[in-house]
Amino acid sequence: MDASFPKSERLCGKTAVEALFEQGKSVQAGCLRCRYLRRGEGEEASRVVISVPKRHFKRAVKRNLLKRRIRESYRRQKHLLGSGTDMLFVYTSREVLPYEAVYEDMTRILEALR
Repeated sequence: MDASFPKSERLCGKTAVEALFEQGKSVQAGCLRCRYLRRGEGEEASRVVISVPKRHFKRAVKRNLLKRRIRESYRRQKHLLGSGTDMLFVYTSREVLPYEAVYEDMTRILEALR
């Protein structure tokens, strides 16, 4: 099990993100909402983008903390998901939740995407 999070697993590019919003489906669990689009099995690794709204967290320190928690919980559980899926994770809670809560919500989302 490779628990790294290389650059190739990060979703970037305007056309890829636009396709995710136009054609993707959505699932929510607790503090996380996930927008996803399957590209097909056998494709390269799944790609991820993470968003924490500035509207709810004015301080960059808190936004970065939450992004780290989401990234870490995804990195530790990405084996639950196959390959070839683009995902956008949005933090929806208005308070800073502990890592364990984010980890459990990530588990529920990844199991729903199986």
